[in-house]
Amino acid sequence: MRRVILCGLLMAIALPMLSQREKTTFQTAGPWKPTTDVRADAVMVYGANDRPGLTFRQRVDSWRERGYTAHFMTGIAWGEYQDYFTGRWDGRQHMDEGQKTMTGDTIWHGTGVPYIVPTKNYLEYFKQRHIRPVIDAGIDAIFLEEPEFWARGGYSESFKREWQEYYGFPWRPQHESAENTYLANKLKYHLYYRALDEAFTYAKQYGRERGLNVRCYVPTHSLLNYSQWQIVSPEASLASMESCDGYIAQVWTGTARSANCYNGQMKERVFETAFLEYGSMESMTRPTGRKMFFLTDPIEDRAYDWEDYRRNYQATFTAQLLYPGIADYEVMPWPDRIYEGLYRISAKSEERAHIPRFYSTQMQVMINTLNEMPVTDKHVSGSQGISVLMANSLMFQRSPRPISGYEDPHFSNFFGLAMPFMKRGVPVSITHLENAAYPETWKGLKVLLMTYSNIKPLDPEAHRHIAEWVRRGGSLIYCGRDDDSYQTVREWWNQDGNHYTAPSQHLFALMGMDEQASEGEYRYGRGHVYVLRQNPKEFAEAEGGDARLIKTVEQAYGPLEQKNSFQLQRGPFLLAAVVDEGVVSNEPLRLRGRFIDLFNPKLPYVTEKRVRPGEQAFLYDLGKLRHRNRPQVLAAASRQYDEHLSSHSYSFTAKSPTETTNIMCLHMPHEPQRVTASTDIHSRWDPQTKLLHLGFENSPDGVQVKIEW
Repeated sequence: MRRVILCGLLMAIALPMLSQREKTTFQTAGPWKPTTDVRADAVMVYGANDRPGLTFRQRVDSWRERGYTAHFMTGIAWGEYQDYFTGRWDGRQHMDEGQKTMTGDTIWHGTGVPYIVPTKNYLEYFKQRHIRPVIDAGIDAIFLEEPEFWARGGYSESFKREWQEYYGFPWRPQHESAENTYLANKLKYHLYYRALDEAFTYAKQYGRERGLNVRCYVPTHSLLNYSQWQIVSPEASLASMESCDGYIAQVWTGTARSANCYNGQMKERVFETAFLEYGSMESMTRPTGRKMFFLTDPIEDRAYDWEDYRRNYQATFTAQLLYPGIADYEVMPWPDRIYEGLYRISAKSEERAHIPRFYSTQMQVMINTLNEMPVTDKHVSGSQGISVLMANSLMFQRSPRPISGYEDPHFSNFFGLAMPFMKRGVPVSITHLENAAYPETWKGLKVLLMTYSNIKPLDPEAHRHIAEWVRRGGSLIYCGRDDDSYQTVREWWNQDGNHYTAPSQHLFALMGMDEQASEGEYRYGRGHVYVLRQNPKEFAEAEGGDARLIKTVEQAYGPLEQKNSFQLQRGPFLLAAVVDEGVVSNEPLRLRGRFIDLFNPKLPYVTEKRVRPGEQAFLYDLGKLRHRNRPQVLAAASRQYDEHLSSHSYSFTAKSPTETTNIMCLHMPHEPQRVTASTDIHSRWDPQTKLLHLGFENSPDGVQVKIEW
């Protein structure tokens, strides 16, 4: 997978050690260990506090000594900040700055660790005790994860003080009305925007004083997941924050398996939900050019069995790779719990064991492909240019208790617009309302699905950009009754001279339509507006309820390419996923060619791959192989270094965590006469396929392999 140019048959060529700096990373709170040496480009060392017998700098140095670029990661909404709450920092206790429910209970992240109301005093502590020391240690990239304020929070004294300062009038209990809920969640959103902006601005300024160009990133769940889980966070607004350099999209089995309703059935739809989650993250940075890492996790927070983890890991892993413009990855969080944790050996057993060798081999093959995964200008198979509108205000209408005049407990007003297309093999994208001003937002967009049943626009400018897109030829499908109680919250459309009873009325007026537009089709410029006076949840919560939506989209778009699968070619890698539930078909997808099956830990050669509904495939396509006249590693449960090629030999050093088994598949055009290694090794060469399979036990210190012919 690395290129080599032969300058004379007898010349040995050293191939590059890393293909791209900081393309892959992972997070850990521990020092380097042979069991967790996952061989990514960078490591995010978690938490600035010293440990008994081990300082933060020593943890960092332990990774640097093994060739890693070391970064820093910690939580902004929670963490080992007991010295702040107990008063050791400034002599005053600050337990009133924990997030609290309406019953006065603190919302805890762990023992003695509350979720935080990020006051200005807390931010000063955070900058001095957790930002400054890591920059002093030479860290030039800071990841502040999960800026989270729970929807059920908002009752602490500190939050009440922040309310008074922000709104200029006394705090109101959020559970009493839609407007109070909206205002409370909008304030939570503001507080963590402010917190990140202050922390990042300080980090960059202090870094310059120390001669460092400090980059700042936000690892965060998707807007889709936070809205489902009733958590408020700044999300898309950070993409235009001057001090923010990008994100990590924290999507994994635990988020993607959250059940949703479609066709009248509540169930887990892990692949489809993961695809939409990654899409909501990709949409935040696509118009701005900020960096985005995609994360997935071989296990998850909740206790399941190894087979459940493996099956859902394949689903989320495939979903992330179906975004051809993203090629930077957090390959895993918390390798300590993955390699050293004990989990059930099957769904029917309570016996627990470490990760099975077959799964660790498969996982390591998968994560090592990410070091080579290319960006591509190819598209996922299916009808292009159909998108669902999202906005940060999705989080503002989430409440742990029912609010009079609004009901959407399963978040179906989103899934009712998106899932009908996922189940028909249409790679529906996400458009963020916050990014409406960027021209790149509208590139390639043909049909925009929009509702204000679950979101509200935070300013009128976005409407001008939507109207202009329609005028130039776009097709807008607006779905909604506009009768929910959040339509009348105190906002711009009913303030300062505006008297609209729903924000959509402002948009319709801009396009020359009646403000109360009834159902039907309207023209504006070269474009069309279709109004459906149904809330999107009605498309999801009844069997066959999406038929009218699909008919309207085909009226605007033309016939859709309806199928039950998604495919994408990325260089030599072929991705495929087949959806279940039989909306279009229950037939498997058959892929024919010359492949290596990368989801099989034996890395077998196959000429046909059958992908059944509910399954995914990850293949190395030998038809895309380059440099067929030279040996090369195609797939391996290790990362290769110090590669040398001469006229009669090929050698390299393979590194991967200890206590794992390596399987390697190489293209070997010449029959090997001798295969040697610094450990016991098994080899098998197939003269028909020219593939050489090697097997041996991994070592983080490296296994030296030499092949002679």
